[in-house]
Amino acid sequence: MTDRYEPFRAVAQKASLDAIALVPGANFSRLFGTEFHQNERPLVIIIPAIGMPAAVVPNLELASFEQIGFEGEIFDWRDQDGYQSAFDQLLQHLPLGSVGVEGQVMRVFVDQALRKGAPGLSVHDAQKCIAALRLCKNEEEIATLRRAIGISERALANTLDAVKVGMTERAIENILVQNLFGEGAEDFSFSPIVAAADNSARPHAHSRDDYAIKPGDSLLIDFGARAGGLCADITRTFFVQHCSDARAEVYQTVLAANLAGHAATRPGATAHDVDDATTRVLEASAYAERIRHKTGHGLGRDIHEDPYIMRGNQQVLEPGMVFTIEPGLYDLSDIGVRIEDDVLVTDTGAESLTSFDKSLTLVG
Repeated sequence: MTDRYEPFRAVAQKASLDAIALVPGANFSRLFGTEFHQNERPLVIIIPAIGMPAAVVPNLELASFEQIGFEGEIFDWRDQDGYQSAFDQLLQHLPLGSVGVEGQVMRVFVDQALRKGAPGLSVHDAQKCIAALRLCKNEEEIATLRRAIGISERALANTLDAVKVGMTERAIENILVQNLFGEGAEDFSFSPIVAAADNSARPHAHSRDDYAIKPGDSLLIDFGARAGGLCADITRTFFVQHCSDARAEVYQTVLAANLAGHAATRPGATAHDVDDATTRVLEASAYAERIRHKTGHGLGRDIHEDPYIMRGNQQVLEPGMVFTIEPGLYDLSDIGVRIEDDVLVTDTGAESLTSFDKSLTLVG
C-alpha cells in the first residue's frame, strides 16, 4: 500500500475520527498531483484512519480519475441516476461514525449526501488539521513558487514598459494578462488588480475601463501567475510621471512597515510577531487611520492559506512556511499604497522570494 495517505490517516487518528474526506481543491491536488474542478457533480475521497480509501466519482470523470492511480474502491454514478446511491454504497463499504472534512471547501449538498448515506454520522470541520499538512513547503514546491514568481516579475517589468499616460486601468490589465501568459503562466493566481488614483484605495478594486491614468496618479498592481499548481502574489504601487512629497511620505511609511515585517520573520517567531512589527510602523505614523487589513497570509496551492499573519495568531513560524508581507495604507479621498512580497521562512531567518524593486518608481 502506498504511503501517500498516511498523513491524512494520522490527522484522523489524532483527532479521534474514523476518516478524512477530501474534495477537489488544494489538498486533493497536492495528494494526487493533478486537479479536478468542483462542479455540480460531487467527487469525494474518503481516507479511513485504518485501511484503504474509497471514492465517489462521476462516471464521466472515471477515465481521468483512473489515471491518478487511486488504490481503493471506486463508486461511480451517472447523471441520469443521481449520486446518492454511490454515497450509500461507499458508506456501506466503509461504515463510519465520524468524518473530518475541509470546512472551507466542503459544500452543503455533499455534506447532506454523506449524512443521508450514514444516518448518525458525525461530521467535523478538520480544515486546520488538514491544511497543516501543507504549511511547510518541500523543495519541489519552493522551486515551483520561485518559477511562478519569476514569471510574474518578468510580466510586470514588460507591462510597465508599455504604460503611458491616457491608458485605462483595463488596458493596462490586458497588457499584464498577455505578458503573464507570454512568460509561461498556466493560469492566474486570482484576477489581477490594476487600480489608479482613488481606486487604488480599494484593497480589492476592479480595473476600470472608463478612467484614463493622469500624471501624478498612483498605480497599484496586485497579481500573480499560477505555475505547477502554485501561486505567486505580488503587489507594487507606482506613480505616473511624478509623485508629490505628501504621497511619497505615505509610500515610504508602507515600505518601512514592509521591511520591518521582513526583519521580524524567522523560525521560532510567531505570525503575531510579524504582524505586530509591521503594523506598529503604520500605527506610529501620521496615517494610522488608513490601516485596513492584517499583514499577510500563507501562500501555496491556495492564494490564501495558513499561516495568517495577524495579531493574535500565535502560530510558530517554521522553515518552509511561505507567506505574504503586504502592509498598506488607504484613503478613499486620495490614494492607496500596498507593497507585497512573498517570503520563505528559512533555517536561519527569512528569504524574500520576490525581488522586484520596491523603491518609489515612476512610470509612464
